[in-house]
Amino acid sequence: MRRLLLLLLFITPFVLQAQDVTGIWQGHFRSAGSVTMRNSIFDDRYRFEVQIAQDGKAFQGVTYSYLSTIFYGKAAATGTVNIKTSKVLLQEGKLLEYRNAGNDVCIMTCFLQYTKSGDEEFLEGTYTSMNVRDSSNCGRGTVFLHKVPTSDFYTEPIVARREKEIAETDSLKAAGKTAIRKPTEKPTRKPGVAAAPPHHPPTASTKPKPPAGTKRNPPATARTTPPVRKPATPPVTKPVTPEKVPPPIARVEVPRQTMRQPMTDSGNMGIGRKFPTIAPRVLQDRQNQTVKTLVVHTNEITLNIYDDGAIDHDTVSVYVDNKQVINHAMLTDRPLVVTLHLDENVDYHEVVMVAENEGEIPPNTSLMIVKAGDKEYEVRITSTEQKNAVVKFQYIK
Repeated sequence: MRRLLLLLLFITPFVLQAQDVTGIWQGHFRSAGSVTMRNSIFDDRYRFEVQIAQDGKAFQGVTYSYLSTIFYGKAAATGTVNIKTSKVLLQEGKLLEYRNAGNDVCIMTCFLQYTKSGDEEFLEGTYTSMNVRDSSNCGRGTVFLHKVPTSDFYTEPIVARREKEIAETDSLKAAGKTAIRKPTEKPTRKPGVAAAPPHHPPTASTKPKPPAGTKRNPPATARTTPPVRKPATPPVTKPVTPEKVPPPIARVEVPRQTMRQPMTDSGNMGIGRKFPTIAPRVLQDRQNQTVKTLVVHTNEITLNIYDDGAIDHDTVSVYVDNKQVINHAMLTDRPLVVTLHLDENVDYHEVVMVAENEGEIPPNTSLMIVKAGDKEYEVRITSTEQKNAVVKFQYIK
């Protein structure tokens, strides 16, 4: 018995040493209430992929869950890792993409245990779930995940960056070069400036050197020129800084005459598109995917655009019929407002959401609430730096 205890004490530190769960994990989760179905032909296991980027004891990630064509969901996730016990807590948060034959929208909290057998790594445990519509219980069950090298979808940017950082750190440690940048920065400062002119700052030393022989006598003229330049620079820099941080609210009204354009039949499938203006490069270079087509019966509609879910600094530009109406605006819980005047002589009007970034939790997600007379529509939009989202409007009296 004493030998066994000594053996466990010897092995345990190697199993639980500062475990980093960064990477791609695949497996399944299964509801505890589906035991009766397990002997049938129907497979009740939901496929489950988790991508994790760990930093210290905490991590961020993305989860994919799907069951044939019945259900598909993608959510942002956060969690923690207990280094001593190798327990992992994973919590789903903002829903990024969602398709479900039913009406329930649920997020999971997973309680997992990390284990390793040879080169194989596993996360196993249980989960509970909650309906995001009314916070009711969606059930509980079991989770099984296995670490794999590649994703069934694509490697999320936060995971790819973290894996690259870990690989670089490991290579530096293996080469014994843990600090490369610090020694190179210090010598560049010492021999150049810091040792020779301690009483003369760099700006003062550079000015007397060119006019060494003649401009020592007229110091007044040398001092009068800088004040002329200095007052000119603050007015330029001060108004520029507010523009870099876009205001949370933007109200734009697209006038009717900008969209009342002559019909130019293309002859293809009976659709005449009337966009005489040349499409901007961002609409040409990226894929434009139609998210929704709405038929409205009022010629004036209002779009209220919010961040969908957690506010993570998503920034967008909005184009209406190839013309930019909102430029680099940040999505928040306060709406970006766009008013459109529709033309019945135009087959349809296109509103394109362009992701200027993907925020802290990619991709860029937004909620567009369309007010058309006494009717209201909700459109959930997902865009990336490779794909624009298009919402089409057709006006019929």
